[in-house]
Amino acid sequence: MMKRTALFLVVGFLLFLSSAIAQTQNSDSLYRQPLKDVLAEIESRFKVKVKYSDNQIKDRWVNYAFWRFRPNVDETLANVLAPLDMKVNKEKAGVYKLKEYEYYRWQVQEGQNTLDYLSTLYKDKASWEQRKALIKPLLYEAQLLSPLPAKPASKPIVTPKRIMDGYTVENIAIEILPGLYVNGSLYKPLKIKGKIPVVLSPDGHWAQQRYRADCQIRCAMIARMGAMAISYDLFAWGESLLQFKAEDHRRSLAHTIQTLGGIRILDYVLSLKETDKGRVGISGGSGGGSHTVLMAAMDDRIKLSVPVVSLSSSFYGGCPCESGMPIHLCAGGTNNVELAAMAAPNPQLVVSDGKDWTVSVPEHDMPFLKKIYGYYGGPDLVQNVHLPDEGHDFGPSKRKALYDFLIQNFKLNGAAVKNKTGQYDESKCRVEKESAMYVFGDKGERLPANAIKGFEQLEKVFKASISK
Repeated sequence: MMKRTALFLVVGFLLFLSSAIAQTQNSDSLYRQPLKDVLAEIESRFKVKVKYSDNQIKDRWVNYAFWRFRPNVDETLANVLAPLDMKVNKEKAGVYKLKEYEYYRWQVQEGQNTLDYLSTLYKDKASWEQRKALIKPLLYEAQLLSPLPAKPASKPIVTPKRIMDGYTVENIAIEILPGLYVNGSLYKPLKIKGKIPVVLSPDGHWAQQRYRADCQIRCAMIARMGAMAISYDLFAWGESLLQFKAEDHRRSLAHTIQTLGGIRILDYVLSLKETDKGRVGISGGSGGGSHTVLMAAMDDRIKLSVPVVSLSSSFYGGCPCESGMPIHLCAGGTNNVELAAMAAPNPQLVVSDGKDWTVSVPEHDMPFLKKIYGYYGGPDLVQNVHLPDEGHDFGPSKRKALYDFLIQNFKLNGAAVKNKTGQYDESKCRVEKESAMYVFGDKGERLPANAIKGFEQLEKVFKASISK
């Protein structure tokens, strides 16, 4: 039966090819066809649906179009679209969606195969340390941060402290290049005794970013447990939009600027007299999770990391602020899981879910991380909380995982944020209006006089800063 089916497919394919040949196609014209017509033939031939917009196919042609057809629809689509730097995502059986080629999104098996290859490059702690020592300086070079640009001499701009239930909040702006500011909100325990931990809290591409309720709650809970937390804006996001346009966020330099911003924020919190330099952590979600992994790989001052709904061997970060600079091409090629392993043996929690690219983390990526941590005798220092029924957010279950991990490793006071039944109680965390979290005023009226205005000016300032 299977042989007969295969024979029918081949015969049908040959008949189709013969029909195409008869339609005035020849080598002189490169057997050229409009992409729209080719997709229509694919839909008709294989009884599938390919979803696309008019702009995606406008003025696109396929050379040797029907010669690219094969009896299998997936192979045919790949053959037709690859020369155009396009692909399809399979939404369900028989339904595909046309996409531009996504350099950052691989098939799960491709990512796992790459991880398997990387595993062959080291077999013990010594060989892994050699690999790590090769990658680390290249990460700085790839982002044009070797050496780091000089730090401006200006002092951080800090707003008056707001008193909450068990914690305080103050907004802060730090000049990281002449005229370039990164803004954030610093949460502290209401009463501080001695040295306390600090957790950097970069956020992802969700709407409102550090103004979001779940971001404010997360940082407030950390402060109420006895640590500091500082949330900060992505480049051309939040208050950074006073200096740049939203589309500037998708420029490759955003990657570099966000890394530099994270480094300068870390410089600042480590300068505070109350900071325990041995308990410095970082935790962000989505794009903030990619930033978390990179910062933990690059900066040894970070002692704990929690990337949330971001880490995967088959996903390199879908925004230029995550993969716009060639960090993943360092040392012959690397990926985010190998970069995450560079945090070893510092405690690391990977939070994954069942409805985005982190779905396969428990199967393949975690064994790799445990192998690397095992070189240091601490495979249990890297953990995974996988939420198979949840999606791409930083919701209550993800926050709970973070709280548990911080209490475990930074010895925070969990009792201060739990109710009588032992459950986390976030009700005492105040969600402020967005305007309360501004450094530079409702309309940017307090923006410093030297502030950069526009991406073109930033490029000039950055070039001057790294050429000194």
